[in-house]
Amino acid sequence: MRVLFGTDGIRGKARQYPLDQPTMFALGEALAHRLASGAMANGSSNAMVGPRILLGMDTRESGQEIARALAAGVCKGGGSATLIGVIPTPGVAYLCRTSDAAAAISISASHNPFEDNGVKIFGHDGMKIPDAVEEQIEDELRELRRDDAITPETPLRDSPALIEQYERFLASGVKANALAGKRVVLDAGNGAAYRIAPEVFRRAGADVSIINDKPDGRNINEGSGALHPEGLAAAVVARGADFGVAFDGDADRAIFADDKGRIRDGDEIIYLWAQYLKREGRLRGNRVVTTVMSNFGFEKQLASDGIALDRAQVGDKYVLEQMLANGAVIGGEQSGHIIDLTVHTTGDGIHTALVFGEILAGLPRRFSELVTFEPMPQLLLNEKVGAKPALETLPRYQAALAAAHGELGGRGRILVRYSGTENLVRVMVEGEDAALTRRVAEQLRDVLKAEIGG
Repeated sequence: MRVLFGTDGIRGKARQYPLDQPTMFALGEALAHRLASGAMANGSSNAMVGPRILLGMDTRESGQEIARALAAGVCKGGGSATLIGVIPTPGVAYLCRTSDAAAAISISASHNPFEDNGVKIFGHDGMKIPDAVEEQIEDELRELRRDDAITPETPLRDSPALIEQYERFLASGVKANALAGKRVVLDAGNGAAYRIAPEVFRRAGADVSIINDKPDGRNINEGSGALHPEGLAAAVVARGADFGVAFDGDADRAIFADDKGRIRDGDEIIYLWAQYLKREGRLRGNRVVTTVMSNFGFEKQLASDGIALDRAQVGDKYVLEQMLANGAVIGGEQSGHIIDLTVHTTGDGIHTALVFGEILAGLPRRFSELVTFEPMPQLLLNEKVGAKPALETLPRYQAALAAAHGELGGRGRILVRYSGTENLVRVMVEGEDAALTRRVAEQLRDVLKAEIGG
């Protein structure tokens, strides 16, 4: 079974297991072996000369040393590694599927603080590798790992041509000068979008203001970006902008602020995007895909509009799997990770921002005037845990859960799950009564804190 791989690759503290150099070296070697053996069907054209693997990263100070360890392991396993440089995770996926690369790795911990890092692996098709393949790689990694593995100090040079190729792809997603006359504020979160996002928005004709675009290796996501959009909202109002967009560290998420400074999350953006596609006759199957975390008010409003909502487990890879299975073209997460399957295989915050900006530009009303849905009161609480035992094996929690359902009386929803990337348990409660919703969520959190808190 997978232990190192979570819902979004491998994640942890930089320079500590499993993100230490010996483990990353072994990961690169194991991945190259899987590719060379044909165990990962990829369709790339370089099988005779050994698999080529692309490496991209966000702005964390630990990215280069992880890249060097991975590259050395890839070479030991019979492959070759090409460093793209600082680039959003979706850019890594795009460049993999449009080149002869057999696979690609994004070195990023997404929205986590700089002390963390991680790796996300994509196949040649630009999709995150399946759970079963992750399990196979993890098994071989354990066999290969040696504490005395040596990583050469060979410097890795960025590939500006590959970054330009990704920028051209982003710009091609909207019409020429689609955002002409629009004033936009971008919050790069001192992450991977800090150069690329303002460049492509200017190519689209926007008048761009950029904040949090001076990464120093340690300030990624710090009080900024998609997890802290308050600064963006204030900047939008102060500068009289039409809208603003905040990205997370690897820019696969986009959280919007409208012209009045109101934060609009992923559920709202998916709703408005789906409405646009339906008007255009391009909402395939009249359905969208989100996760179990999306608000019930969103689902209720979609149903009244004749649009079906399919829910996947949390994780963009699972959203994508459901989209492919059900024929949906738009889907994503409340967090702002949105997949436009007409052009992409993963969520891309910059693409989302450009395309949704073009949609806004074509509407007769301002962003703040667009009505979406009445959200049901929803509260999400996180609690650190020392272990992750199966929730059904926890007697005190199970008794509290039964009592909580009784309190809600069938007029709400409870979802409790472990984070796939952090040592957290997440308690989400929805209900018609906000006070009751908070009380139920806090009761469940407190019981879990007492039973498995760390």
